[in-house]
Amino acid sequence: MKIIQSVVVKQVLTEKSKLVLLESYEKNKQQLKKECEQLQFELKKLEKQKRFQPNNIRMHFEKEIQKREEKAKLLDFQIEQLHILPLGSELKEKEVNAIIDIEVGDRWEAVQKEKTIIIKDGIIDEIR
Repeated sequence: MKIIQSVVVKQVLTEKSKLVLLESYEKNKQQLKKECEQLQFELKKLEKQKRFQPNNIRMHFEKEIQKREEKAKLLDFQIEQLHILPLGSELKEKEVNAIIDIEVGDRWEAVQKEKTIIIKDGIIDEIR
């Protein structure tokens, strides 16, 4: 019989993976900044048209801008934490589903035990 089980994927922090993560965080921050600027531009454009109630539009756009600013603050925090972490640390990247073969006589505790895949510089280094 086959069952589906969650498997944790962890990434070992190396110089290379640290640089890739930093670039990714910075890229995401830049994207959020562009989105905020675009939202502010759209807000001004809609306010000039005067087809909608200015207060409702402003509240909606400010809420969207605030969401993106919060995401940017979280990215700043993640960047700080990344600088603090020592090389060799394991970072949880995601969870994936795996199909596990089970048979009569298997130990249930062993089947239920959390499985982990360790990735180092994009290559599977270990399966626990």
